[in-house]
Amino acid sequence: MLCFAAFTPHSPLLIETIGKENLKHLADTRAAFARLSADLEASAPDTLIVVSAHSTVHASAFSINLHDEYSVDLREFGDHTTYAEFAPDLELITAVQRRARDEELPFVLESSRSLEYGSGVPLLLLCTALQPRIIPVSYSGHDRKQHLAFGRLLKDVAIATGKRVAVIASGDLSHTLTSDAPMGFRKEGQAFDEALRRSVEQLSASTMLTLEEEIVERSEQCALRPWLVLLGLLERMQARPEVLSYEAPFGVGYLVAEFHL
Repeated sequence: MLCFAAFTPHSPLLIETIGKENLKHLADTRAAFARLSADLEASAPDTLIVVSAHSTVHASAFSINLHDEYSVDLREFGDHTTYAEFAPDLELITAVQRRARDEELPFVLESSRSLEYGSGVPLLLLCTALQPRIIPVSYSGHDRKQHLAFGRLLKDVAIATGKRVAVIASGDLSHTLTSDAPMGFRKEGQAFDEALRRSVEQLSASTMLTLEEEIVERSEQCALRPWLVLLGLLERMQARPEVLSYEAPFGVGYLVAEFHL
């Protein structure tokens, strides 16, 4: 069964050892993460699905990273002390693989011990008092409707198991909200963030399916496809969305939302 669902950003600046003086600009996002962490712990998940924007992306297939153990570190950002380990849920990963084969949905397995920061940052911030088995999921180069379909597949597998399954989709919104943003200012950035927030608040797939490709591309976001996978998971689940925070102190949109099941 699904017991918890959330959408989060994954900026390494949210980690104390990296963010340092920038943490004060991320107070709302950090507070939202603290609430999510408490709610995740209360939901007592056996397994946590993490849909990341920065794992290996295959143009023609969705994928899961299957390894006997996963590690998270932030050395690429100058943090040589933060470290965590997680174990996979082999049973559910195998079930996803079989279901994808049965439904003829393009799917492959990867194998890497190291988890990238798109998965690592949410795991470090949310799994402070629990150690669920995890399933690291990557989206694909397929169209938007296929991402909804893959989310539905993950939901069906989660519901069929006797385990308590939580899911987190990780993505940062537009990187073009201000002149000092990583990609500079583009008007499409605000348009994308407004559309995604509206989609979250209304659990509306059509909002994202019909969003102009120019807005998606020029906003330089990495949230659309993880969000579509989560939308597929939440379809017909009678979830109640709650946006816990939205801020963009560095010209990048950070949205945290929980979906009460």
